[in-house]
Amino acid sequence: MALVKQNRRRRIHYRIRKTVNGSTERPRLSVFRSNNEIYAQIIDDVAKVTLVAASSRDKEITAAKGNKTEKANLVGKLIAERAQQKGIETISFDRGGYLYHGRVKSLAEGAREGGLKF
Repeated sequence: MALVKQNRRRRIHYRIRKTVNGSTERPRLSVFRSNNEIYAQIIDDVAKVTLVAASSRDKEITAAKGNKTEKANLVGKLIAERAQQKGIETISFDRGGYLYHGRVKSLAEGAREGGLKF
């Protein structure tokens, strides 16, 4: 059962990645969601380098109280803050094959609140 879900998500992710690309002017915000944690990276696909990363395992987020959705929102705000420090304002959002719902949506809203445009 789990393998079927993984393959389905991987197929959806490949379909998304056909259209969502990260460039130097507009890097890609990639999201990975595990059962307990959520990870976000801002990636320049042309140079093939990760510019900024944040996760729910960072010290600032681990110390915060709340459920997984609230922590995902904090991760979004944290990655937006780190991106602003690097001079990144506009991004393209890569939901990673997950539905735009729950923790993924919360992370995106947190990034928007933090000042990122997508």
